[in-house]
Amino acid sequence: MAPTATSETSAPHVTEHSITVAAPAATVYALVADVSAWPQVFGPTVHVEVLQDAPAEGGEQTLRIWAVADERVRTWTSRRVLDPASRTITFRQLVPAAPVAAMGGAWRVEELEDGRTRVVLLHDYRAVGDDPAAEEQIERAVDGNSRAELAALKNAAELGEAREELHFTFSDSETVVGAAGDVYAFLDRADLWPERLPHVARLELTEDEPGIQHMDMDTRSPDGSTHNTTSVRVCFEDRHMIVYKQLRVPVAMSGHSGRWVIESLGDGTVRATSWHTVTLDPEGVRSALGPEATLAEARALVRKALGTNSSTTLRHAKQFAEEARVGS
Repeated sequence: MAPTATSETSAPHVTEHSITVAAPAATVYALVADVSAWPQVFGPTVHVEVLQDAPAEGGEQTLRIWAVADERVRTWTSRRVLDPASRTITFRQLVPAAPVAAMGGAWRVEELEDGRTRVVLLHDYRAVGDDPAAEEQIERAVDGNSRAELAALKNAAELGEAREELHFTFSDSETVVGAAGDVYAFLDRADLWPERLPHVARLELTEDEPGIQHMDMDTRSPDGSTHNTTSVRVCFEDRHMIVYKQLRVPVAMSGHSGRWVIESLGDGTVRATSWHTVTLDPEGVRSALGPEATLAEARALVRKALGTNSSTTLRHAKQFAEEARVGS
């Protein structure tokens, strides 16, 4: 999208980053095209929503993206044009986040003669008012995120078929005789979890802007030990949904994202569900569980650990909401 009529008359800044991937071009292109997998593939990406989807054969797609840039969670709306035949995806921000005035670019996935793939990531951007300090900030964010995204794309693509075994999603639910707003309130006030939940030893929560939360949490294991994770959360109070992305994960994982969803069942009850999507780290699994540990064993252990904690949280949220209903 062209910038609106302002005093901005300078040419846009243009950057190019590239990487070579030991995987077929079709595999690499599919990872870039499938935005549902971005929170697991790309470290900076927290959440993506498809506002308008493109047909299978390609075309325009409108997205809203939440991602960490320059240590803050920023959100913007983008239009993408997917061209599977040329393995090219162009993008343009429709509603940029300040200090960006305009941002666009392209992914080019090029098949090499030796079976490897070259990925080129292009950006063009302008800062609000052509401010030099803002331009430097944008350049730093674009450079850091581009390098991180290309490295993550390479890692994901080169896993090949093993990625299917490393990547899994699961959920736990509770039916609550109470109001969705009360369940949401319990989950939203994570700053109170240390006094409300037995497995949360410590939690620091900051909310720089409404609905964007940063969490630094120590979780207590059954053996009494604790492990630390840091996460960002995007809270949708109107939809009774919270999505999150762990930025620091336990050693056996390379990625962990999830969401809390509260749905009305229409009879005075609601269903509260915790969803987890996990990608295991093979080296981390061996480090944590021993050199003979299998991925199946790791999946079972991670499923049990995360499921136990989220089920405990759901039971306490259920109790909180049902007591609020009785007391109202």
